[in-house]
Amino acid sequence: MERWSLITMILAVSLTVRWTVSLNPYSGAGKPPMFGDYEAQRHWQEITINLPIHQWYFNTSSNNLKYWGLDYPPLTAYHSLICAYVAKSINPEWISLHTSRGFESLGHKLFMRATVFVADLVVYIPAILCYIHHCEGPERKKVSSLLCVLLYPGLILIDHGHFQYNSISLGLAVWGLLGLLFDRVLFGSVAFCLALNYKQMELYHALPFFCYLLGNSLKRDLKGEGDYSVLDPYWREAWEGWDLSAYKVLHLMIRLIKIALIVLISFACCWLPYLTSFQQSLQVLQRLFPVDRGLFEDKVGNVWCSLSVILKVKKVLSPLTQLWLSFAATLLTLLPTCIKLTINPTLNGFKLALVNCSLSFFLFSFQVHEKSILLAALPVLLLLHEIPFMATWFLLVSTFSMFPLLLKDGLLLPYTVTSLAFLLITTTLLSAFDKVSLEDLQLQLFSQGVRRYIPQFTIPPQFAKLTFLLSIIAMATLSMISATLSPPPQLPDLFPVLVSLFSCIHFLIFLMYFNILHLSEPLYQKHQRKVK
Repeated sequence: MERWSLITMILAVSLTVRWTVSLNPYSGAGKPPMFGDYEAQRHWQEITINLPIHQWYFNTSSNNLKYWGLDYPPLTAYHSLICAYVAKSINPEWISLHTSRGFESLGHKLFMRATVFVADLVVYIPAILCYIHHCEGPERKKVSSLLCVLLYPGLILIDHGHFQYNSISLGLAVWGLLGLLFDRVLFGSVAFCLALNYKQMELYHALPFFCYLLGNSLKRDLKGEGDYSVLDPYWREAWEGWDLSAYKVLHLMIRLIKIALIVLISFACCWLPYLTSFQQSLQVLQRLFPVDRGLFEDKVGNVWCSLSVILKVKKVLSPLTQLWLSFAATLLTLLPTCIKLTINPTLNGFKLALVNCSLSFFLFSFQVHEKSILLAALPVLLLLHEIPFMATWFLLVSTFSMFPLLLKDGLLLPYTVTSLAFLLITTTLLSAFDKVSLEDLQLQLFSQGVRRYIPQFTIPPQFAKLTFLLSIIAMATLSMISATLSPPPQLPDLFPVLVSLFSCIHFLIFLMYFNILHLSEPLYQKHQRKVK
């Protein structure tokens, strides 16, 4: 009873923080002619309810794609349509064609904010509750982890402040992970397909899902870790005299075909209106992957934006070269973790691979936005109870990397309060600042391997603490300078560039750290239902 009371209190606190943040300005408020992401979401409701479905992704007299044209997968469009029906029942002016552009009123703001609130309640928060419930450890640690995860400032500020629906795609991804956790691979596959069909950036997580499913199937069916002790009498008689390995191969093929079919059916259901013609499908794909936008936009904490400080990559290299270079760099950096996961498919390795792949995509891929760091933050949140020190550090840096965007939206106060609160509760409830030993950082195996060649190698706990503190002080200083001082006229982007460089250096270090954790993971053990 006491446990459920605590969970209820945590949910109340989490929802109160979200609603308080939502009372602040949203992206582009009062800033015509394009306004911001808030207007983009409203405009998609306007388009989906007033135009036939085959016109949603096409440039027409009624649908100017240059004005927040729909550029997310069909599931996002269907979600916009549902919201539009509700909006129309309340006030048709909110989504009337053309005349509703830039519509701003208190009632509409409350409605739009409520839709994000509902998305959290229906998709994201239940997934997190279910995940934390099945983590190993004492109840106190679980409850503390739940509070910390639900109060992660990055997601709250972007969804409830800036205004987006990231909680839907991220929540569906967690449901996909839970499907694998409970060995319900078909459910997990459907959930992740829905996540991918809501936001194409979920491709950041696609390879770990693929590698885990493939590796787990190979382990179970070809290496004897499946249950073959009892066969159906019909099959026992049919396979009598045959090599059992042939049965294993058939079993593997059936398993993989089931997964492939459920993925195809899930995609077909989402894309059904656009499968009527090749032109429809091609147009949607072109909207989802606009390669003509260039290597990156704005100031984002990845390698290409940071490198442009000394080498103008977008000017020196042709667009096609940029595309292939980013593809090669992304592939090379995520290959080790994907290979390891396929060979050694453990649930802990799966979560580490999610971090490594999403970070590789964020740092090296084509057309990255600052908000995409939330895709790397999600699996780190799921590791918060295991490695609180490094996870807390990463999550704070990920929030800081979006500071220029948050500052532009007038979210300085919510950013400051939520970041400080998150730092306080993780260091207090999870003792994050004290978990700096090699065991706490899960670097024992790596350290043992290095000591074979460098016997004196060690990572002093005080060094880790000092580096963390210096990083926090630097983020606080840069935030304060960006908010209070004006940059030199000849360097108008000085502060956003400094934030990007600072964040990129940190993300590269985190990429190395999480790769070390995964690549030094011990050999495969039997599938365990409980999460570490």
